[in-house]
Parts: sequence; structure tokens; C-alpha cells
Amino acid sequence: MGISSRRALTSAAIALLLCLTTAGTAAAEDVPSDGSATADQTTDINDRQGWEDAEAQPITGVVPPVCDSPETWYTITSKKSTFVPSRWNGTTYKDGPGGTMAVSVTKAGTITLEISGSAEWSAGAILAKAKTTVSVKVAGSVTVTTGHTYTHDIARNKYGHLQYGSWGYKTTWKKWRSGSGRSCDTVEIGHGTATFPTAQIGWKYWETSV
Repeated sequence: MGISSRRALTSAAIALLLCLTTAGTAAAEDVPSDGSATADQTTDINDRQGWEDAEAQPITGVVPPVCDSPETWYTITSKKSTFVPSRWNGTTYKDGPGGTMAVSVTKAGTITLEISGSAEWSAGAILAKAKTTVSVKVAGSVTVTTGHTYTHDIARNKYGHLQYGSWGYKTTWKKWRSGSGRSCDTVEIGHGTATFPTAQIGWKYWETSV
């Protein structure tokens, strides 16, 4: 192979490497480093029927690994699609019986993750684990701005309800501790639940008789 041919192959390889490096950087920048979602990243989704799971779905492959040194780590053991309400005035409405509801967000705020457990935990570590196990879309917080009007008809003789919030996930987690060596005596030292919002936000609608 001549010198010209080798130079051509080298140039092509360098160009391919730069392309792959750029693509990797772009993918990494899609996810905020602090686990939050800003207003311009949110997606409005209203009345997402069928989103919420009736029961939690177990997540397989959460057996603690064999350890080489003393350490602690987290696993996510189940997930459930759920609506995470905004929980402040100006984002929840009731009307009826019958007719049409026309609403909008009148007060801004932030929807944050909720964690509870039987021991001390790291919210950042649980969030990082959920991003790799549940969905890369989960966030530590989501900003809600004013606006986002929405209209929905109410069935005759029924009362309509509209609640603003995030289409997120409720999970269960466990915290583990190990010694060293292959018989490292792995033990569970904590467990709990964590509810994560995502940047997919909007109005949830339902009806009642009273």
C-alpha cells in the first residue's frame, strides 16, 4: 500500500472518530447533570388515559454483585407508572354537574421527587440508579410555569376534575452493604419508596358522581 493510500485511510479514521465523539457528547448533554428538567424541556401531555399502572412491576436483575471491597449501593426493585400531582392552588379544579371545564395553570411551582425509607439514604444515588433502571426521563425536579390552558367536556350528571402534574413513576428501592471477598455477607440495610416526576406534564381528568 502506498503512502497516499495510508494517508487517505488515516484521514477517514480520524473523521469517523470525531463524528462518534460528537454524537456521544450530544447524547450526554440531553440529560441535565443535576437531575432537573427546565421549562423549555417539558412536554405537555393532557389526559393520558392508560398511563397509570394498577400494580407495581418487578424489576429483574437486581441481585447484589459479588464484592471486592466493603461498600454500599442501591437497587430499584419495582416501578409503577403514576401521575405525580403538583399539589398547590391554581393547578386543581372541579366543576359540574355536566357542562364543560376550561382551566389553566394560574400559579407556578416545582414538582420534586419524594423519597421515604427505613434508613438514611442518598437522593442523588437513588435518582442516578432510577435513570439507568427505570427511565432516563426521571428527574429530581420539574418546573411548572403559568399558562397551559385546557378544555374538557363533562358527562351529564357528573362532576369533572382536572389536576395538573407530571406523568412519572413510583418505585421501590433497597440499600445494600457488603464486606470483602466472595463471601462478603451482603445484607440489606435499608429500603423504601421513591416517586419521580418527568418532564412530561399536563392535565389529568376524571369524573365523580358528587
